[in-house]
Amino acid sequence: MEIPWQKLSDETLTAIIEEFVTREGTEYGARDYALAEKVAQVRAQLRSGKLGLDYEPDGGSCQLFVKQR
Repeated sequence: MEIPWQKLSDETLTAIIEEFVTREGTEYGARDYALAEKVAQVRAQLRSGKLGLDYEPDGGSCQLFVKQR
């Protein structure tokens, strides 16, 4: 189920985003970005509505996803 990321504490949202951007296999760009830059990019995509946050109650996990337009 999609949850409103705006209702999460900053600490919780940051932890979710950091887990997402540090997953193995996520470095495919032309240059390397610092962790803070990656987190800022994901936050911007959440604010713009390009990404959403899904909560899986059975497993108790959160996942970022690309929203369909």
